[in-house]
Amino acid sequence: MPTKKNKPTFEDSVARLEALIEAMENGDTPLAELVAQFEEGSKLLKDCQAQLTEAELKIEQHNTKNAKIEPFEYGG
Repeated sequence: MPTKKNKPTFEDSVARLEALIEAMENGDTPLAELVAQFEEGSKLLKDCQAQLTEAELKIEQHNTKNAKIEPFEYGG
């Protein structure tokens, strides 16, 4: 697993999660490996949630700092 300096991107983490889920759903994986995959997936999910929260906070800070931005209304 990458260190904090080499933290995977959000997209890389999601792709790895998808691969883990597919492998676990396959049904051919031994129990010990399933547990390891589950643990890796749980950590990846936690990392993804943290990255999303961080991005949301940055957007909120940007909007607060740069005045109120009117929401875009799609008329189509």
